[in-house]
Amino acid sequence: MPVKNRFAELSDEITAWRRDFHTHPELRFEETRTAGLVADRLKAFGCDEIVEGFGKTGVVAVIRGRKNGSGRTIGFRADMDALPIEEATGLPYASENPGKMHACGHDGHTSMLLGAARYLAETRNFDGTVVLCFQPAEEGGGGAKAMLDDGLMERFSIDEIYGMHNWPGIEAGQFAVLEGPQMSAAQAFTITVKGTGGHGAMPHLTVDTSLVASHIVVAMQSVVARAVNPLKSAVISLCGLRSDTDIFNVIPDTVTIKGTLRYFNKDVRVVIGERMDAIIKHTAEAYGARASLEFLGDGVPPTVNDVQAARYATAAAKAVTGRETVDIDPVMPAEDFSQMLEARPGAYVFIGNGDSADLHNPHYNFNDDILPVGCSFFAELAESRMPIAD
Repeated sequence: MPVKNRFAELSDEITAWRRDFHTHPELRFEETRTAGLVADRLKAFGCDEIVEGFGKTGVVAVIRGRKNGSGRTIGFRADMDALPIEEATGLPYASENPGKMHACGHDGHTSMLLGAARYLAETRNFDGTVVLCFQPAEEGGGGAKAMLDDGLMERFSIDEIYGMHNWPGIEAGQFAVLEGPQMSAAQAFTITVKGTGGHGAMPHLTVDTSLVASHIVVAMQSVVARAVNPLKSAVISLCGLRSDTDIFNVIPDTVTIKGTLRYFNKDVRVVIGERMDAIIKHTAEAYGARASLEFLGDGVPPTVNDVQAARYATAAAKAVTGRETVDIDPVMPAEDFSQMLEARPGAYVFIGNGDSADLHNPHYNFNDDILPVGCSFFAELAESRMPIAD
């Protein structure tokens, strides 16, 4: 595997960074220790400009090439936040922060981009500018939007932007890139069911919200199956129910259902929203209850790679691995890097994590063997997109 020699030399050091981040995970917009270490290392590497507190707890660094005749500026992004999960790996470097864990590999993403930063600052073997974006709050916290609202693209004159995520189930160190949609949109929602509570021994005197909520959960399964074109992908998942009481013999006044909607096509989103609303209201009415649907915020759009940028990323991946990229289908998890791709052309790539536990699993661990490969990808992409002319 033709990984750049410098990253092979730095492998142990980059692994130490990653494991330190893993031991000290921080949740969205709480990444003060992580961001501080990132900024300190970027300063030590000799980056030309470093901005802390960008997008609340993000860090942005600028590295200028030996030439700037191209006038091109390329952005690379890595996420830094952890998840509210209790780690169960038993690793010697497991989380020391109870209820917090790097269960999605952001510790690895941050470390790979730091490794690339060190190499690019040392060599500067490119004609243009590289902007390194260490993003907070990817896990549902609006970190990409916070950085965009702070003027990320305009302040640093970014022309195109690239990101990378590890992916369990793909061979370790192998890449996958799609031209066009790669990850779905995500929209959280709640369904609130209101009835008349009462004694569990006398249900005839109540409007049983638990019963109504159960019928709504079952009915929701018909929306994608019968209202969406079978050739278009969508998912509705009802992920939890909560009542306003925890007493065993009390029928609650209110039950709340939480869930997530995933889709690629905006027209599909409209159809699903209309059908969900109608089914929820009329199912509740049939049992004498009331129910309402609320979509929480705007969600995040689909992650759609620019076709030409995806080809640049694919070429860089092949140059690093010496192999063709993996052929995959679009996936239904979502990623707020999609908002950066709406602002500028670019691409999001997957790097295989091997046969590991799934993302967001308490037994998950990032594969340290792929760190030099990911570093090499960023470095190769910078040098190939902004080559220094002979």
